[in-house]
Amino acid sequence: MINLVKRSMVGDADAFLELMEQNSLSMYKVARGILNNDEDVADAIQDTILTCFEKMNTLKKPEYFKTWMIRILINECNKILRHYRGINIREEMPEISDSDKSLAEFEFKEMLELVEEKYRVVLILYYVEGFKIADIAEILKLNESTVKTRLTRARSHIRQVYADGEDTRIKNEHVSENSRIKNKNVSADTRIKNKPVSKEQKGMIL
Repeated sequence: MINLVKRSMVGDADAFLELMEQNSLSMYKVARGILNNDEDVADAIQDTILTCFEKMNTLKKPEYFKTWMIRILINECNKILRHYRGINIREEMPEISDSDKSLAEFEFKEMLELVEEKYRVVLILYYVEGFKIADIAEILKLNESTVKTRLTRARSHIRQVYADGEDTRIKNEHVSENSRIKNKNVSADTRIKNKPVSKEQKGMIL
């Protein structure tokens, strides 16, 4: 990809288009998580591509292209959010695309929904896009310690939620089992009471 970036930086349009194609899935994942519909996602990606094309010559180091591109994309998504919400949200959580998700991806998406918005973007950039702590700090304009703290807090919160959920599941299973046993005993008592009494049994009672 570095070669494509270098060629794009000197105005090679074909190289730029190929570069955008290689990064289209990453852009979609991030934008689709921030925005609520594919139409807005398409607009954000289109504006990102245009901005990247116009400013490729300002990129100082080719190896930082993806970091630079994702930052532009997040900014474009936030412009659309401001249009809808009238507020400035610097960071939202990219979710995993619904198309062709594996079970692991589905579970990861559900996991992301357990944390606050400010932690989600850090998780997706770190675990899904594979950015390093320093890169995430650069993209979100945060210091590295803040990124590390958000990762730690997000992981701790997720572990706690899953632990609480497991405790609830065990309690529910216990209640369900007790209820099943109780119902079984009641049913047995009912059958005994309703069972016809034989002559021999009547004689014993008398």
